[in-house]
Amino acid sequence: MVLGAVLIVGFFTLGVWQVRRLAWKTALIAQIEARIHAPASPAPGPAQWPSVTRERDQYRHVVVQGVFQHDRETMTQAVTAAGPGFWVMTPLRTDAGFTILVNRGFVPSRLRAGESRPLGLVRGEQRVTGLLRITEPRGGFLRANDPERDAWRSRDVHAIAARRGLREAAPYFVDADATPNPGGWPRGGMTVVRFPNSHLVYAITWFALALGVAVALGVAQRAQRRGDAP
Repeated sequence: MVLGAVLIVGFFTLGVWQVRRLAWKTALIAQIEARIHAPASPAPGPAQWPSVTRERDQYRHVVVQGVFQHDRETMTQAVTAAGPGFWVMTPLRTDAGFTILVNRGFVPSRLRAGESRPLGLVRGEQRVTGLLRITEPRGGFLRANDPERDAWRSRDVHAIAARRGLREAAPYFVDADATPNPGGWPRGGMTVVRFPNSHLVYAITWFALALGVAVALGVAQRAQRRGDAP
């Protein structure tokens, strides 16, 4: 009986915790949606970099203006709805004098080399609108980045900036929106914003387990009373 009571309390506590997690996740999703659809604001400059965080800034709708440095672009592995290929990470030297890595979008493997898509190597002043993303230092595809071999599985801003010798590089990158590039490549606007939200299912499961144990205990107690009856 004691074990049953412990299980009931434990399962009920886990259910309450999942309800709280559901409220947190629902609020987070609403917050991210608001950021994505808000008017674009200027990307944070050096004075703001220390205060840029995942919780407050991930998926902010931002705008930045400057000149692309195509000779320093970096290709990072990508698996998208359009198939496997690469993200084209290109430094943009801003009018304010600092550099932002811009994920200009997806290209298939056959277009990995910049010279294979010359129309997309836009020159002169460019205005880019997109979503602020936080650096990804842990690698991806179950493998770490290998800067020495120029093999990139994730968008590690700091490592890419060091490898490319970028000055005053922002600690974040920007996913460009779906505005078409000349020649059609890279293809922007492919950011996937998805937050798994199974907390309600988990909560129901834990509460159901607590109820099941309680019912089983009740049945067992009734059976015991009957057995003790003369």
